[in-house]
Amino acid sequence: MEFDYVIVGGGSAGCVMAARLSEDPGITVCLLEAGGEGRDLVIRAPLGIATMISGRPKVNNWALQTVPQKNLNNRRGFQPRGKALGGSSAINAMLYVRGHPSDYDDWAAAGAEGWSWDDVLPWFRACEHNSRGADDLHGVGGPLAVSDQQTPREISHAFVDAAAETQLRRTTDFNGAEQEGAGLFQVTQYSGNERNGERCSAAAAYLHPVMDRPNLHVITRAQAERVVFEENRAAGVTYRKGGQKTVRARREVILSAGAFGSPHLLQLSGIGPGARLAEHGIEVLHDSPEVGANLQDHLDFILCYKSDRPVGLGIGLAGITQLIRDSLQWRRDGTSMIASPGSEAGAFLRTDPALNRPDVQLHFVPSIIDDHARKLHLGYGFSCHACVLRPKSRGTVRLASSDPRKAPAIDPNYLDAPEDLEVLMKGVSAMRRIMDAPPLRTYSSREIYTEGVADEDLVEHIRARADTIYHPVGTVRMGGPDAPADPEGRIRGVEGLRVVDASLMPTLIGGNTNAPTIMMAEKIATGMRA
Repeated sequence: MEFDYVIVGGGSAGCVMAARLSEDPGITVCLLEAGGEGRDLVIRAPLGIATMISGRPKVNNWALQTVPQKNLNNRRGFQPRGKALGGSSAINAMLYVRGHPSDYDDWAAAGAEGWSWDDVLPWFRACEHNSRGADDLHGVGGPLAVSDQQTPREISHAFVDAAAETQLRRTTDFNGAEQEGAGLFQVTQYSGNERNGERCSAAAAYLHPVMDRPNLHVITRAQAERVVFEENRAAGVTYRKGGQKTVRARREVILSAGAFGSPHLLQLSGIGPGARLAEHGIEVLHDSPEVGANLQDHLDFILCYKSDRPVGLGIGLAGITQLIRDSLQWRRDGTSMIASPGSEAGAFLRTDPALNRPDVQLHFVPSIIDDHARKLHLGYGFSCHACVLRPKSRGTVRLASSDPRKAPAIDPNYLDAPEDLEVLMKGVSAMRRIMDAPPLRTYSSREIYTEGVADEDLVEHIRARADTIYHPVGTVRMGGPDAPADPEGRIRGVEGLRVVDASLMPTLIGGNTNAPTIMMAEKIATGMRA
Protein backbone atom coordinates (compact mmCIF):
# COMPACT_ATOMS: atom_id res chain seq x y z
CA MET A 1 0.00 0.00 0.00
CA GLU A 2 1.18 3.51 -0.77
CA PHE A 3 -0.26 6.87 0.26
CA ASP A 4 0.85 10.51 0.19
CA TYR A 5 0.91 10.69 3.99
CA VAL A 6 1.22 7.96 6.59
CA ILE A 7 0.26 9.03 10.12
CA VAL A 8 1.25 6.93 13.13
CA GLY A 9 -1.09 7.31 16.09
CA GLY A 10 -4.80 8.14 16.07
CA GLY A 11 -4.74 10.25 19.23
CA SER A 12 -5.67 13.89 19.70
CA ALA A 13 -3.16 15.14 17.14
CA GLY A 14 -3.35 12.20 14.73
CA CYS A 15 -7.13 12.46 14.36
CA VAL A 16 -6.82 16.15 13.48
CA MET A 17 -4.02 15.54 11.00
CA ALA A 18 -5.86 12.71 9.23
CA ALA A 19 -9.11 14.66 8.99
CA ARG A 20 -7.57 17.92 7.85
CA LEU A 21 -5.09 16.50 5.31
CA SER A 22 -7.75 14.27 3.74
CA GLU A 23 -10.02 17.28 3.14
CA ASP A 24 -8.10 17.60 -0.13
CA PRO A 25 -9.51 14.81 -2.34
CA GLY A 26 -6.28 14.83 -4.34
CA ILE A 27 -4.27 13.69 -1.29
CA THR A 28 -4.30 10.15 0.09
CA VAL A 29 -3.83 9.53 3.82
CA CYS A 30 -3.27 6.38 5.87
CA LEU A 31 -3.66 6.43 9.65
CA LEU A 32 -2.23 3.63 11.81
CA GLU A 33 -3.69 3.16 15.31
CA ALA A 34 -2.66 0.45 17.77
CA GLY A 35 -6.06 0.43 19.51
CA GLY A 36 -9.66 0.14 18.38
CA GLU A 37 -12.10 2.58 16.80
CA GLY A 38 -12.90 4.51 19.99
CA ARG A 39 -16.67 4.21 19.70
CA ASP A 40 -17.19 2.07 22.84
CA LEU A 41 -19.95 2.98 25.27
CA VAL A 42 -17.32 3.21 28.01
CA ILE A 43 -15.65 5.99 25.98
CA ARG A 44 -18.83 7.82 25.02
CA ALA A 45 -20.09 7.84 28.62
CA PRO A 46 -17.87 10.41 30.40
CA LEU A 47 -17.83 8.61 33.74
CA GLY A 48 -16.39 5.63 31.88
CA ILE A 49 -13.06 7.17 32.79
CA ALA A 50 -13.45 5.40 36.14
CA THR A 51 -13.32 2.07 34.29
CA MET A 52 -10.49 2.90 31.90
CA ILE A 53 -8.01 5.04 33.82
CA SER A 54 -6.83 2.36 36.25
CA GLY A 55 -5.58 0.02 33.55
CA ARG A 56 -7.09 -2.88 35.48
CA PRO A 57 -7.98 -4.39 33.07
CA LYS A 58 -6.31 -2.56 30.18
CA VAL A 59 -9.38 -1.06 28.54
CA ASN A 60 -8.35 1.45 25.83
CA ASN A 61 -5.21 2.13 27.88
CA TRP A 62 -1.52 1.43 27.32
CA ALA A 63 -1.13 1.46 31.12
CA LEU A 64 2.60 2.24 31.02
CA GLN A 65 4.99 2.52 33.95
CA THR A 66 7.98 4.70 34.71
CA VAL A 67 11.34 3.49 35.87
CA PRO A 68 11.77 3.69 39.68
CA GLN A 69 11.68 7.34 40.76
CA LYS A 70 14.52 8.12 43.13
CA ASN A 71 12.70 11.06 44.71
CA LEU A 72 9.46 9.11 45.20
CA ASN A 73 10.79 6.28 47.37
CA ASN A 74 11.97 4.42 44.26
CA ARG A 75 8.37 3.73 43.27
CA ARG A 76 7.42 3.07 39.67
CA GLY A 77 4.92 5.66 38.53
CA PHE A 78 1.84 4.78 36.52
CA GLN A 79 1.33 6.39 33.10
CA PRO A 80 -2.13 5.82 31.58
CA ARG A 81 -2.26 6.72 27.89
CA GLY A 82 -5.18 6.24 25.52
CA LYS A 83 -5.09 3.26 23.16
CA ALA A 84 -7.93 3.82 20.68
CA LEU A 85 -8.88 6.36 18.05
CA GLY A 86 -9.00 9.57 20.04
CA GLY A 87 -5.97 8.55 22.10
CA SER A 88 -5.90 10.03 25.56
CA SER A 89 -8.86 12.26 24.68
CA ALA A 90 -10.87 9.01 24.76
CA ILE A 91 -9.98 8.25 28.38
CA ASN A 92 -9.30 11.64 29.97
CA ALA A 93 -11.45 13.90 32.17
CA MET A 94 -12.42 16.01 29.13
CA LEU A 95 -11.25 19.27 30.73
CA TYR A 96 -10.95 22.07 28.19
CA VAL A 97 -8.04 24.17 29.45
CA ARG A 98 -5.59 26.05 27.25
CA GLY A 99 -2.98 27.15 29.76
CA HIS A 100 -1.77 30.69 30.36
CA PRO A 101 -1.17 33.01 27.38
CA SER A 102 2.40 33.63 28.52
CA ASP A 103 3.17 29.92 28.11
CA TYR A 104 3.02 30.33 24.35
CA ASP A 105 5.03 33.53 24.41
CA ASP A 106 7.65 31.49 26.27
CA TRP A 107 7.67 28.97 23.40
CA ALA A 108 8.26 31.71 20.84
CA ALA A 109 10.99 33.29 22.96
CA ALA A 110 12.74 29.91 23.18
CA GLY A 111 12.93 29.61 19.40
CA ALA A 112 9.52 28.17 18.43
CA GLU A 113 8.80 30.94 15.97
CA GLY A 114 5.11 31.35 15.14
CA TRP A 115 3.84 29.91 18.44
CA SER A 116 3.23 33.03 20.53
CA TRP A 117 -0.18 33.58 22.13
CA ASP A 118 -1.24 35.92 19.34
CA ASP A 119 -0.23 33.23 16.85
CA VAL A 120 -2.12 30.36 18.49
CA LEU A 121 -5.32 32.07 19.69
CA PRO A 122 -6.97 31.99 16.23
CA TRP A 123 -6.38 28.24 16.10
CA PHE A 124 -7.88 27.67 19.53
CA ARG A 125 -10.95 29.57 18.38
CA ALA A 126 -11.10 27.63 15.11
CA CYS A 127 -11.01 24.27 16.91
CA GLU A 128 -13.96 24.78 19.19
CA HIS A 129 -17.70 24.92 19.07
CA ASN A 130 -18.37 26.53 22.41
CA SER A 131 -21.88 26.21 23.81
CA ARG A 132 -21.58 29.73 25.25
CA GLY A 133 -21.10 31.26 21.82
CA ALA A 134 -18.28 33.20 20.20
CA ASP A 135 -16.30 36.12 21.56
CA ASP A 136 -12.75 37.44 21.32
CA LEU A 137 -11.38 34.33 23.04
CA HIS A 138 -13.83 31.59 22.00
CA GLY A 139 -15.21 30.21 18.77
CA VAL A 140 -18.20 28.43 17.33
CA GLY A 141 -18.43 26.19 14.30
CA GLY A 142 -15.28 24.17 14.97
CA PRO A 143 -15.28 20.37 15.26
CA LEU A 144 -14.58 20.16 19.00
CA ALA A 145 -17.67 20.44 21.19
CA VAL A 146 -16.90 22.53 24.29
CA SER A 147 -19.66 22.92 26.85
CA ASP A 148 -20.56 23.62 30.42
CA GLN A 149 -21.08 20.50 32.51
CA GLN A 150 -24.48 18.84 32.31
CA THR A 151 -25.17 18.13 35.99
CA PRO A 152 -22.27 18.93 38.33
CA ARG A 153 -22.53 17.70 41.93
CA GLU A 154 -23.58 20.06 44.67
CA ILE A 155 -20.26 19.49 46.43
CA SER A 156 -18.36 20.81 43.40
CA HIS A 157 -20.11 24.16 43.88
CA ALA A 158 -19.16 23.90 47.57
CA PHE A 159 -15.50 23.60 46.53
CA VAL A 160 -15.76 26.90 44.68
CA ASP A 161 -17.43 28.49 47.71
CA ALA A 162 -14.68 27.13 49.96
CA ALA A 163 -11.97 28.53 47.69
CA ALA A 164 -13.69 31.93 47.78
CA GLU A 165 -13.58 31.85 51.57
CA THR A 166 -9.77 31.55 51.34
CA GLN A 167 -9.75 34.73 49.20
CA LEU A 168 -9.38 32.99 45.83
CA ARG A 169 -11.49 34.75 43.24
CA ARG A 170 -14.36 32.97 41.54
CA THR A 171 -14.18 32.43 37.80
CA THR A 172 -16.55 31.06 35.20
CA ASP A 173 -13.87 30.64 32.54
CA PHE A 174 -10.34 29.31 33.03
CA ASN A 175 -9.72 30.28 29.39
CA GLY A 176 -10.92 33.82 29.87
CA ALA A 177 -9.03 37.06 30.33
CA GLU A 178 -7.71 35.88 33.73
CA GLN A 179 -6.80 32.26 34.45
CA GLU A 180 -6.45 32.62 38.22
CA GLY A 181 -9.42 31.62 40.34
CA ALA A 182 -11.73 28.75 41.26
CA GLY A 183 -14.68 27.47 39.28
CA LEU A 184 -16.22 24.66 37.29
CA PHE A 185 -14.35 23.38 34.23
CA GLN A 186 -15.72 23.52 30.73
CA VAL A 187 -15.45 20.13 29.07
CA THR A 188 -15.13 18.54 25.63
CA GLN A 189 -18.66 17.16 25.64
CA TYR A 190 -21.66 17.32 23.34
CA SER A 191 -24.61 19.41 24.47
CA GLY A 192 -27.98 20.37 23.03
CA ASN A 193 -28.15 17.70 20.33
CA GLU A 194 -28.88 13.99 19.94
CA ARG A 195 -25.50 13.20 21.54
CA ASN A 196 -26.13 15.38 24.58
CA GLY A 197 -23.90 14.38 27.48
CA GLU A 198 -21.50 12.21 25.45
CA ARG A 199 -17.73 12.64 25.42
CA CYS A 200 -16.40 14.54 22.42
CA SER A 201 -13.03 12.87 21.89
CA ALA A 202 -10.74 14.02 19.09
CA ALA A 203 -11.92 10.99 17.12
CA ALA A 204 -15.58 11.84 17.63
CA ALA A 205 -14.94 15.47 16.70
CA TYR A 206 -12.62 15.08 13.72
CA LEU A 207 -12.21 11.52 12.48
CA HIS A 208 -15.37 9.45 12.92
CA PRO A 209 -17.47 11.81 10.76
CA VAL A 210 -15.08 11.48 7.78
CA MET A 211 -13.90 7.87 7.91
CA ASP A 212 -15.85 7.07 4.74
CA ARG A 213 -13.70 9.40 2.63
CA PRO A 214 -12.25 7.35 -0.25
CA ASN A 215 -8.84 9.00 0.15
CA LEU A 216 -8.59 8.19 3.89
CA HIS A 217 -7.58 4.70 5.02
CA VAL A 218 -7.65 3.97 8.77
CA ILE A 219 -6.03 0.79 10.07
CA THR A 220 -6.80 -0.04 13.70
CA ARG A 221 -5.15 -2.70 15.90
CA ALA A 222 -1.93 -1.93 14.03
CA GLN A 223 1.17 -1.23 16.12
CA ALA A 224 3.87 0.74 14.32
CA GLU A 225 7.39 -0.67 14.71
CA ARG A 226 9.77 1.51 12.71
CA VAL A 227 10.00 4.24 10.12
CA VAL A 228 11.41 2.93 6.84
CA PHE A 229 14.05 5.12 5.18
CA GLU A 230 15.41 5.25 1.67
CA GLU A 231 18.79 6.91 2.08
CA ASN A 232 17.91 9.95 4.21
CA ARG A 233 14.20 10.14 3.44
CA ALA A 234 11.30 8.60 5.36
CA ALA A 235 9.56 6.32 2.88
CA GLY A 236 7.06 4.41 5.01
CA VAL A 237 6.31 2.58 8.23
CA THR A 238 6.50 -1.06 9.25
CA TYR A 239 3.69 -2.17 11.51
CA ARG A 240 2.35 -5.35 13.00
CA LYS A 241 -1.17 -6.64 12.46
CA GLY A 242 -1.32 -10.40 12.10
CA GLY A 243 2.31 -10.28 11.04
CA GLN A 244 4.68 -7.53 9.97
CA LYS A 245 3.56 -5.27 7.12
CA THR A 246 4.76 -2.06 5.47
CA VAL A 247 2.86 0.99 4.26
CA ARG A 248 4.70 3.47 2.06
CA ALA A 249 4.55 7.28 2.09
CA ARG A 250 5.13 9.36 -1.04
CA ARG A 251 5.32 12.71 0.76
CA GLU A 252 5.75 12.34 4.51
CA VAL A 253 5.55 10.11 7.51
CA ILE A 254 3.92 11.91 10.46
CA LEU A 255 4.43 10.59 13.98
CA SER A 256 1.56 11.46 16.33
CA ALA A 257 2.19 8.72 18.88
CA GLY A 258 2.50 11.05 21.87
CA ALA A 259 5.25 12.17 24.22
CA PHE A 260 6.27 8.55 24.85
CA GLY A 261 5.46 6.87 21.54
CA SER A 262 6.96 9.39 19.10
CA PRO A 263 10.48 9.55 20.62
CA HIS A 264 10.36 5.77 21.04
CA LEU A 265 9.65 5.27 17.32
CA LEU A 266 12.30 7.79 16.33
CA GLN A 267 14.93 5.94 18.36
CA LEU A 268 13.83 2.54 17.04
CA SER A 269 14.29 4.04 13.56
CA GLY A 270 17.83 5.27 14.18
CA ILE A 271 17.14 8.88 15.16
CA GLY A 272 18.23 9.83 18.65
CA PRO A 273 21.30 9.87 20.92
CA GLY A 274 23.75 7.84 18.83
CA ALA A 275 25.70 6.13 21.60
CA ARG A 276 22.51 4.92 23.31
CA LEU A 277 21.07 3.61 20.06
CA ALA A 278 24.27 1.73 19.35
CA GLU A 279 24.02 0.06 22.76
CA HIS A 280 20.83 -1.58 21.53
CA GLY A 281 22.30 -2.58 18.18
CA ILE A 282 20.37 0.05 16.22
CA GLU A 283 22.12 1.62 13.24
CA VAL A 284 22.36 5.37 13.75
CA LEU A 285 20.74 7.26 10.89
CA HIS A 286 20.92 10.66 12.57
CA ASP A 287 22.58 11.40 15.90
CA SER A 288 20.04 13.68 17.62
CA PRO A 289 20.92 13.84 21.34
CA GLU A 290 17.74 15.62 22.42
CA VAL A 291 15.28 13.08 21.02
CA GLY A 292 13.72 11.54 24.12
CA ALA A 293 15.14 14.24 26.39
CA ASN A 294 13.32 17.24 27.92
CA LEU A 295 10.45 15.11 29.32
CA GLN A 296 8.19 17.24 31.54
CA ASP A 297 5.09 16.18 33.41
CA HIS A 298 2.73 17.44 36.09
CA LEU A 299 3.42 15.58 39.32
CA ASP A 300 0.22 15.39 41.33
CA PHE A 301 -0.58 14.93 45.02
CA ILE A 302 -4.07 13.96 46.17
CA LEU A 303 -5.98 14.48 49.40
CA CYS A 304 -8.78 11.93 49.85
CA TYR A 305 -11.71 12.57 52.21
CA LYS A 306 -14.30 10.18 53.58
CA SER A 307 -17.80 11.60 53.84
CA ASP A 308 -20.97 10.50 55.60
CA ARG A 309 -23.06 11.95 52.78
CA PRO A 310 -23.65 10.47 49.26
CA VAL A 311 -21.77 13.23 47.48
CA GLY A 312 -20.92 11.42 44.24
CA LEU A 313 -19.78 8.05 43.00
CA GLY A 314 -19.42 5.68 45.96
CA ILE A 315 -18.90 2.00 46.64
CA GLY A 316 -21.75 0.28 48.46
CA LEU A 317 -25.30 -0.89 47.92
CA ALA A 318 -26.74 2.63 47.80
CA GLY A 319 -23.99 3.73 45.43
CA ILE A 320 -24.61 0.83 43.05
CA THR A 321 -28.34 1.52 43.06
CA GLN A 322 -27.73 5.19 42.28
CA LEU A 323 -25.28 4.26 39.51
CA ILE A 324 -27.95 2.14 37.83
CA ARG A 325 -30.49 4.96 38.04
CA ASP A 326 -28.00 7.47 36.68
CA SER A 327 -27.02 5.17 33.82
CA LEU A 328 -30.64 4.89 32.72
CA GLN A 329 -31.10 8.64 32.99
CA TRP A 330 -27.97 9.31 30.94
CA ARG A 331 -29.21 6.99 28.20
CA ARG A 332 -32.51 8.92 28.15
CA ASP A 333 -31.33 12.52 28.15
CA GLY A 334 -27.54 12.75 28.59
CA THR A 335 -27.66 14.06 32.14
CA SER A 336 -26.90 12.57 35.60
CA MET A 337 -23.63 11.61 37.22
CA ILE A 338 -22.71 9.52 34.15
CA ALA A 339 -22.17 12.81 32.29
CA SER A 340 -19.64 13.95 34.88
CA PRO A 341 -16.02 14.39 33.75
CA GLY A 342 -14.92 13.16 37.18
CA SER A 343 -12.97 16.30 37.96
CA GLU A 344 -15.78 18.85 38.00
CA ALA A 345 -14.24 21.89 39.70
CA GLY A 346 -10.76 23.27 40.10
CA ALA A 347 -8.57 26.27 40.68
CA PHE A 348 -5.46 28.02 39.45
CA LEU A 349 -3.56 29.86 42.17
CA ARG A 350 -0.30 31.62 42.91
CA THR A 351 1.77 30.35 45.82
CA ASP A 352 3.58 33.71 45.89
CA PRO A 353 1.68 36.99 45.36
CA ALA A 354 4.69 38.35 43.47
CA LEU A 355 4.20 35.84 40.64
CA ASN A 356 2.65 37.12 37.40
CA ARG A 357 0.70 33.91 36.74
CA PRO A 358 -0.61 30.86 38.64
CA ASP A 359 1.96 28.20 39.45
CA VAL A 360 -0.34 25.52 40.93
CA GLN A 361 -3.51 23.87 39.61
CA LEU A 362 -6.14 22.07 41.70
CA HIS A 363 -8.58 19.43 40.43
CA PHE A 364 -11.60 18.65 42.62
CA VAL A 365 -13.34 15.25 42.25
CA PRO A 366 -16.64 14.37 44.00
CA SER A 367 -15.48 10.83 44.76
CA ILE A 368 -12.44 9.17 46.31
CA ILE A 369 -9.75 8.79 43.64
CA ASP A 370 -6.76 7.02 45.12
CA ASP A 371 -3.80 5.76 43.08
CA HIS A 372 -5.49 6.32 39.72
CA ALA A 373 -8.66 4.54 40.95
CA ARG A 374 -6.58 1.42 41.54
CA LYS A 375 -7.08 1.58 45.31
CA LEU A 376 -10.78 1.49 46.22
CA HIS A 377 -12.50 2.64 49.41
CA LEU A 378 -15.93 1.66 50.64
CA GLY A 379 -18.51 4.39 51.05
CA TYR A 380 -18.50 7.96 49.81
CA GLY A 381 -16.00 10.76 49.72
CA PHE A 382 -14.22 13.33 47.60
CA SER A 383 -10.70 14.21 46.52
CA CYS A 384 -8.57 17.15 45.52
CA HIS A 385 -5.37 17.15 43.46
CA ALA A 386 -2.53 19.68 43.44
CA CYS A 387 0.16 19.92 40.77
CA VAL A 388 3.06 22.26 39.99
CA LEU A 389 2.29 23.84 36.62
CA ARG A 390 5.81 24.54 35.36
CA PRO A 391 8.18 22.01 36.92
CA LYS A 392 11.91 22.55 36.62
CA SER A 393 12.66 18.80 36.64
CA ARG A 394 13.47 17.18 33.31
CA GLY A 395 13.36 13.51 32.43
CA THR A 396 13.84 11.16 29.49
CA VAL A 397 12.20 8.55 27.27
CA ARG A 398 14.84 6.02 26.20
CA LEU A 399 14.93 2.62 24.59
CA ALA A 400 14.63 -0.28 26.99
CA SER A 401 15.03 -2.76 24.13
CA SER A 402 15.41 -2.85 20.37
CA ASP A 403 12.19 -4.87 20.29
CA PRO A 404 9.43 -2.39 19.27
CA ARG A 405 6.87 -4.40 21.22
CA LYS A 406 8.65 -3.54 24.48
CA ALA A 407 7.68 -0.28 26.13
CA PRO A 408 10.32 2.47 26.41
CA ALA A 409 12.09 3.38 29.64
CA ILE A 410 10.12 6.38 30.90
CA ASP A 411 11.89 8.51 33.51
CA PRO A 412 10.08 11.76 34.40
CA ASN A 413 12.74 12.35 37.06
CA TYR A 414 10.11 13.83 39.36
CA LEU A 415 11.26 16.32 42.03
CA ASP A 416 14.82 16.35 40.72
CA ALA A 417 14.69 20.13 41.03
CA PRO A 418 14.27 21.15 44.70
CA GLU A 419 12.06 24.08 43.64
CA ASP A 420 9.37 21.66 42.46
CA LEU A 421 8.96 20.19 45.93
CA GLU A 422 8.90 23.65 47.50
CA VAL A 423 6.11 24.82 45.20
CA LEU A 424 4.17 21.58 45.61
CA MET A 425 4.32 21.89 49.39
CA LYS A 426 2.93 25.42 49.17
CA GLY A 427 0.24 24.25 46.78
CA VAL A 428 -0.81 21.40 49.07
CA SER A 429 -0.95 23.81 52.00
CA ALA A 430 -3.28 26.10 50.01
CA MET A 431 -5.37 23.09 48.99
CA ARG A 432 -5.74 22.02 52.63
CA ARG A 433 -6.97 25.48 53.60
CA ILE A 434 -9.68 25.25 50.95
CA MET A 435 -10.66 21.73 51.96
CA ASP A 436 -10.87 22.83 55.61
CA ALA A 437 -13.12 25.82 54.86
CA PRO A 438 -16.71 25.59 56.16
CA PRO A 439 -18.49 24.94 52.82
CA LEU A 440 -16.59 21.64 52.48
CA ARG A 441 -16.10 20.79 56.14
CA THR A 442 -19.83 20.11 56.41
CA TYR A 443 -19.39 17.16 54.01
CA SER A 444 -16.33 15.44 55.44
CA SER A 445 -15.46 13.30 58.41
CA ARG A 446 -11.69 12.95 57.92
CA GLU A 447 -8.86 12.96 55.39
CA ILE A 448 -7.78 9.38 54.86
CA TYR A 449 -3.99 9.74 54.95
CA THR A 450 -2.93 13.09 56.41
CA GLU A 451 -5.47 13.99 59.08
CA GLY A 452 -3.57 15.78 61.86
CA VAL A 453 -0.29 15.95 59.90
CA ALA A 454 1.28 19.41 59.87
CA ASP A 455 1.98 21.01 56.50
CA GLU A 456 5.72 20.90 57.04
CA ASP A 457 5.55 17.15 57.67
CA LEU A 458 3.86 16.28 54.38
CA VAL A 459 7.10 15.61 52.47
CA GLU A 460 7.09 11.88 53.14
CA HIS A 461 3.43 11.62 52.18
CA ILE A 462 4.27 13.29 48.86
CA ARG A 463 7.18 10.94 48.26
CA ALA A 464 4.98 7.95 49.12
CA ARG A 465 1.90 8.84 47.06
CA ALA A 466 2.47 11.54 44.45
CA ASP A 467 2.23 10.55 40.78
CA THR A 468 1.34 11.92 37.36
CA ILE A 469 -1.83 13.75 36.42
CA TYR A 470 -1.24 12.68 32.80
CA HIS A 471 0.44 15.62 31.03
CA PRO A 472 3.78 14.37 29.59
CA VAL A 473 5.29 16.65 26.92
CA GLY A 474 8.52 17.89 25.39
CA THR A 475 10.42 14.80 24.24
CA VAL A 476 10.85 15.95 20.62
CA ARG A 477 10.83 19.65 21.28
CA MET A 478 10.44 22.20 18.51
CA GLY A 479 12.48 25.36 18.38
CA GLY A 480 15.67 26.82 17.01
CA PRO A 481 18.50 24.98 15.22
CA ASP A 482 19.50 22.98 18.33
CA ALA A 483 16.03 21.42 18.74
CA PRO A 484 15.19 18.00 17.23
CA ALA A 485 12.21 19.50 15.36
CA ASP A 486 11.62 22.83 13.66
CA PRO A 487 8.55 24.95 14.46
CA GLU A 488 6.51 22.98 11.90
CA GLY A 489 7.37 19.66 13.51
CA ARG A 490 9.80 18.55 10.79
CA ILE A 491 12.59 16.37 12.15
CA ARG A 492 15.99 17.87 11.52
CA GLY A 493 18.69 15.76 9.88
CA VAL A 494 16.31 13.70 7.71
CA GLU A 495 13.68 14.38 5.08
CA GLY A 496 10.00 13.53 4.86
CA LEU A 497 9.49 12.98 8.60
CA ARG A 498 7.46 15.10 10.98
CA VAL A 499 6.23 14.84 14.58
CA VAL A 500 2.90 16.41 15.53
CA ASP A 501 1.79 15.88 19.13
CA ALA A 502 2.55 17.03 22.68
CA SER A 503 6.17 15.90 22.40
CA LEU A 504 6.77 19.08 20.34
CA MET A 505 6.01 21.40 23.27
CA PRO A 506 9.26 23.11 24.31
CA THR A 507 7.93 23.59 27.84
CA LEU A 508 4.90 22.33 29.71
CA ILE A 509 1.95 24.69 29.60
CA GLY A 510 0.22 25.83 32.77
CA GLY A 511 -2.83 23.61 32.48
CA ASN A 512 -4.24 20.46 30.89
CA THR A 513 -2.62 19.46 27.62
CA ASN A 514 -5.37 18.04 25.41
CA ALA A 515 -6.77 21.30 24.01
CA PRO A 516 -3.27 22.65 23.20
CA THR A 517 -2.37 19.41 21.41
CA ILE A 518 -5.46 19.63 19.20
CA MET A 519 -4.69 23.29 18.49
CA MET A 520 -1.12 22.45 17.49
CA ALA A 521 -2.28 19.83 15.00
CA GLU A 522 -4.82 22.22 13.48
CA LYS A 523 -2.14 24.85 12.99
CA ILE A 524 0.45 22.52 11.51
CA ALA A 525 -2.02 20.73 9.22
CA THR A 526 -3.19 24.04 7.78
CA GLY A 527 0.41 25.08 7.21
CA MET A 528 1.10 21.84 5.33
CA ARG A 529 -1.83 22.48 3.01
CA ALA A 530 -0.98 26.11 2.31
